[in-house]
Amino acid sequence: MERFYIKPEIYFTSSALEYLTTIESERALVITDPFMVQSGFIDKLTQVLASSVSEYEVFSNIKPDPPVEVVAEGVLKMLHLNPEIVIAFGGGSTIDAAKSIIALAQQLRGEGIKPKLIAIPTTSGTGSEVTSFSVITVGDKKVPMIDDNLIPDVAILDPRFVTTAPPIITADTGIDALTHAIEAYVSTGASDYTDALAEKAVRLIFDYLLTAYKDGSNIVAREKMHNASCIAGMAFTNAYLGINHSMAHALGGGFHISHGRANAILLPYVIRYNANLESDIETETAKRYAELARILHLPASSVSEGVHSLIYAVEILLKETKTPLTISELNISPEEYHQKLESMCDNALMDKCTGTNPRIPTKDDIRNIYLNAYGTHSK
Repeated sequence: MERFYIKPEIYFTSSALEYLTTIESERALVITDPFMVQSGFIDKLTQVLASSVSEYEVFSNIKPDPPVEVVAEGVLKMLHLNPEIVIAFGGGSTIDAAKSIIALAQQLRGEGIKPKLIAIPTTSGTGSEVTSFSVITVGDKKVPMIDDNLIPDVAILDPRFVTTAPPIITADTGIDALTHAIEAYVSTGASDYTDALAEKAVRLIFDYLLTAYKDGSNIVAREKMHNASCIAGMAFTNAYLGINHSMAHALGGGFHISHGRANAILLPYVIRYNANLESDIETETAKRYAELARILHLPASSVSEGVHSLIYAVEILLKETKTPLTISELNISPEEYHQKLESMCDNALMDKCTGTNPRIPTKDDIRNIYLNAYGTHSK
């Protein structure tokens, strides 16, 4: 029996934050990061929140790729305040951390009503505001948690909060969203419902990412990218992902590369591997990639041409956003890379995202993709 599930209410456009005036609560916990406090963005949120909440506290210790130690701090804050509302205000790391904090606090408490989670993303990429995924860092390993109970209750997509995102963040998060959509489209869990969402997200990203990258103040482009990220999130929380994310988790954990950038670099190599054009059989996965090329009005008179067109279009997007095309461009030495290569391969194979990849990989397959993606002196 197939299943498609969407939980959050979604409020969008530049007036979306006004939703906070409609809530009635005694206690709220706002989870965010230091930048949101230093930039003054938190004040815009709390000014609105103060009209509807009797008491609130701010926990602003969230770091990128949230380490389990920070999550533990948040759990203690949760248990002390016992809030009815939790507001996650920040990028994917903040929303992921909030999900994990609530889940772990519930486990420790053992009873009581789960607080309502309101997610307000300030980057356009992770889609965490609508997904059942949460990724936290344990040591040097990124650990994904997947559970429907992690999905926020409300998502607020206010593009005003992303207009100041620098170009590098716009690029990394935007291509992360593209990876979500493409992986969901070829996943073994794909369906007519997720296809519709993935196709729309891919079109929006190719139409608006470069505009948002070059002119961050363009509110139309920012809103479209915010929507694309959320739509891609709805696609992959139902269809799941593949080895692009598995390998990005391992690569990012091993070398502290941002998740979006790791996904971006790997994307052309993973498409090439999954399409498997070298085989004698025209694979269904290759046909799916070619269909995306046709949707983007790229040359695709044959499946092979469509796959190559999609790869080429992704590479152009990377070049136009000054995103590295190889891992070696990140100043990681061949020696250090090879030292961690085997553990990255093992971690990627064990990652939960690998299970829905359209082509079942071996460890040698994963290793070869990593080596090809490294580039110069990789072999």
